[in-house]
Amino acid sequence: MNLHEYQSKQLLHEAGVPAAEGVVVRSVGEVAGALEKIGGDKWVVKVQVHAGGRGKAGGVKLVDSAAEAEEFARRWLGQKMTTYQSGGDGLPVNAVLIEPCTDIERELYLAAILDRDTRRIVIMASAEGGVEIEAVAARDPEAIKRSAVDLIAGPMPWQGRELAHQLGLSPAQGRQMGDIVVRLVNLMLRRDLTLIEINPLVVTGAGDLFCLDAKFNVDEGALHRQAGLVDMRDKTQEDEREMHAAEWSLNYVALDGSIGCMVNGAGLAMATMDMIQINGGAPANFLDVGGGTTSERVTEAFKIILSDQAVRVILINIFGGIVRCDLIAEGVLKAIADVGVGLPVVVRLQGNRHQQGLKMIADGAPSSAEIYTEVDLQRAAERCVELAGEKRT
Repeated sequence: MNLHEYQSKQLLHEAGVPAAEGVVVRSVGEVAGALEKIGGDKWVVKVQVHAGGRGKAGGVKLVDSAAEAEEFARRWLGQKMTTYQSGGDGLPVNAVLIEPCTDIERELYLAAILDRDTRRIVIMASAEGGVEIEAVAARDPEAIKRSAVDLIAGPMPWQGRELAHQLGLSPAQGRQMGDIVVRLVNLMLRRDLTLIEINPLVVTGAGDLFCLDAKFNVDEGALHRQAGLVDMRDKTQEDEREMHAAEWSLNYVALDGSIGCMVNGAGLAMATMDMIQINGGAPANFLDVGGGTTSERVTEAFKIILSDQAVRVILINIFGGIVRCDLIAEGVLKAIADVGVGLPVVVRLQGNRHQQGLKMIADGAPSSAEIYTEVDLQRAAERCVELAGEKRT
């Protein structure tokens, strides 16, 4: 689960990490009061969406008058913002964050991530802040400095000081960095975060370190013990199909192709998508219905896939281990009857009672439905690509 910048900064303030103090507005009428509360004569106005690249899209601006700030809010509130991370349809803008202007001497990068390879939290820092860190890493991997946290000993101030030294900061700034790093990692552990990204971490004109932007990701598997963070969830920023899937314990990720996939098991789902691509097609989604599949969940899976207008054909690939293929077949027939699937459906069943399942589909499918059954995954993938009419050479 992602948090907005202003929500991430609330957590930074609670942890005692120096970060910009701003005011969130949700209407043009709130802007003047926010500026008066903040004070000063220059401000930064920022669109609040769950995507990077806001600055390049015009979603971050320095203003020096109430009229400018109000015009910015009028331009964005209630609209959608499209960035390189938002997807083609963009994300709705429901809030604008207004902050005082900061005197910036240098821009750095600082992050704490959950590294699944080393099974540790890794602190990352770079002298190149305020830019897309992925581009920096691709151009010069050595520009990213790293320090792994020993989870028994916990984060240590020396780690921050060492990173600061590598970035060319002064000893005094190194002590500040040590304090910030310890507070960030402890916040990460306390709040079950998988990512804390401060980009940029700036050196102010007074020589102090200051968090100018913040991006936090929360471990969804830990939300049951993070009630306060659950309340911060902004569902308007999430894919509707993915939210629908989560309600039915389905694992769904939207992709860009035209072949809808319904599979049991993440590994088989990835192999299925690979097979589609090998045969010249493109999957429209990753959808894992899991091992305890019911006819109701199959019906909802159909609804989710069909809500994607790009889908031309649906591939159902089930390997019966825990789940019985005849129960899947029953669910498929019920779903087709309930949902009214108007697209070709290719069903590949293998394993526990797959022969009974294939017979049920052959005997029970309505004559109006275009259903094909296969035992071989290669043949099922080939047929889907043919039906989708998208084979590429």
